[in-house]
Amino acid sequence: MGKQIKIWYDKEGDYLEVLFEQKKGYFKETENDAVMEKVDEEGNVIGFSILKVSALKKKPLSIALESQVA
Repeated sequence: MGKQIKIWYDKEGDYLEVLFEQKKGYFKETENDAVMEKVDEEGNVIGFSILKVSALKKKPLSIALESQVA
C-alpha cells in the first residue's frame, strides 16, 4: 500500500494545501510568494501550500521543494 497524500482546497480562500505526511511541522517561505513549504522538525519537506491558486490559470508554477537534511 502506498503513502496517503492529503489534499485540501478552500475555494473561498483560494488556498490549496498538500500534505505528504501527517506529522508536526511548520510552514516556511519559498522563492515564490504564493508557495509555502511545510517541513518537519528535521527539515524534511512534508507538504506545501499555494495561495491564489486560481491565478495559476494565467501562468504555470514551477518551484523546487528541497529537504534541509542530507
